[in-house]
Amino acid sequence: MYMQDLQEDASPTSSSGEKLPYNFESYRMQYFDIVDVNIKTTSEELNKIFEITGNAAAGGAAMIGGGGGQAGGDAFFMNGYTIDENGEIELPLMGDIKLVGLTTKEAKNLIERELINYVNEGQYFVRVRLGGIRYSALGEFNSPGKRTILQNRVTIFEAIAAAQDLTVLAKRDKVVLLRQYPDGQQIHRINLNDKELLSSEFFFIQPNDVLYAEPLKVREIGNTTNFIQTLTLLTTTVTAIALILNLVNK
Repeated sequence: MYMQDLQEDASPTSSSGEKLPYNFESYRMQYFDIVDVNIKTTSEELNKIFEITGNAAAGGAAMIGGGGGQAGGDAFFMNGYTIDENGEIELPLMGDIKLVGLTTKEAKNLIERELINYVNEGQYFVRVRLGGIRYSALGEFNSPGKRTILQNRVTIFEAIAAAQDLTVLAKRDKVVLLRQYPDGQQIHRINLNDKELLSSEFFFIQPNDVLYAEPLKVREIGNTTNFIQTLTLLTTTVTAIALILNLVNK
């Protein structure tokens, strides 16, 4: 029930040959994002200082694996760095480092420039990554709620799958996406039936995205079970009336 505008082909093993390019939009870190910063140097003393947080977060992530639900991000929450209301994290020795609005690569370069004050160039390793992709699924999902997937990239279809897919009453052509940007929030409408989604900036979800699946008008009748029961009753009633009229006419 997704990407319904794909051209049908008689051969089940053939393809149209059309490749839709990815549109990677570099994510810029937001306030209250959780960041995993791992620092290694040639100095054992410095390593012990940085291991207090960095390696603990990495180890916790390794134990819980690479995907899953809300509990998946707990290790990062407990041991990672949370960007505060000033857009900063506090690193050992280096103090407050402003990361809001930066990509993970830009944050890595910034930390390396600060680290050079404590260790010689070429004698350190810095890795910066997000504490998984955290998002919310609301509305007509089979399992709505907050989700965390421990991957660097998550497609919108993976996000939907993690929430147990959309219900049969969801508007697949008008899914609402609320996305945060460094200067505010913006609402977008996503058409899951349009193949152009594959090459749009919304194909990959970002941390703190909110997906809202609107219900069809039929939701006003009730939930799926009630609607099916009502439809069955109406069908049975119409069939019975037609049978009675047929007998009378005879």
